[in-house]
Amino acid sequence: MEKLLRGLREFQEHYIPSHQELIHQLAQGQHPRVLFIGCSDSRVDPTLITQADIGDLFVIRNAGNIIPPFEATNGGEGATIEYAIEALNINQVIICGHSQCGAMKGLLQLGELETKMPLVYHWLQHTQATRKLVEDHYGHLDKKAKLEVLVAQNVLTQIDNLRTYPSIHSRLHSGQLSIHGWIYNIANAQMLAYDEEVNDFVAPHSKISPQPDASHLVKPGGLSVNPAEVIHPEFSEPLQPYWPGVNRLSPEQAVRIYRGT
Repeated sequence: MEKLLRGLREFQEHYIPSHQELIHQLAQGQHPRVLFIGCSDSRVDPTLITQADIGDLFVIRNAGNIIPPFEATNGGEGATIEYAIEALNINQVIICGHSQCGAMKGLLQLGELETKMPLVYHWLQHTQATRKLVEDHYGHLDKKAKLEVLVAQNVLTQIDNLRTYPSIHSRLHSGQLSIHGWIYNIANAQMLAYDEEVNDFVAPHSKISPQPDASHLVKPGGLSVNPAEVIHPEFSEPLQPYWPGVNRLSPEQAVRIYRGT
């Protein structure tokens, strides 16, 4: 608690005085352009990872970055999605999974959770499609490899679940909304984004830099990446990075999130 109180004082004494204009703008109302859906895991902080500023991200965090299908539950996720789209007019959604996810580990041993953690057990039922797909098609893998597959496939499952919401479905139909699937690798701090064209998770800037060899591409079945060999492009502020498989962010938002990643 002492560390948090020191941080609060530093925020009030140093950050606020140097960001008066931003604070004044935020006092008039919020205008985030990105809905970030991530895991509650303490190691995966969306604002820190993307180096976003206050007011940039509208955030949903829960165990396993799970979005229950529409009407599967009347929980906070659905209400937050509806508010983000209808009230805040957000047109970019990021669903971000991560390596070593405890919720996905629980999905591998779902039967053991029913008595020990019944609430977690029932929550994970919302991503049973992920478990079924992985068991049917990747059941031969060892536990570590299967976990990596679960993390990647779970992101894609949640994108499918998100599309069941009327507001999301309508905006996608009119081209007013884009959905991004990301995976954050805790061990090396690398971010990968799903590219619909190649059905892979690849570096988000891959289309503006020389392509790495095939060992750096990550299909939904894995998370391997060699950070020492990933080529980061020269990036001027007016240029927007390519975000695979979707429309692009605003220039300011793209620059900030790209720099952070």
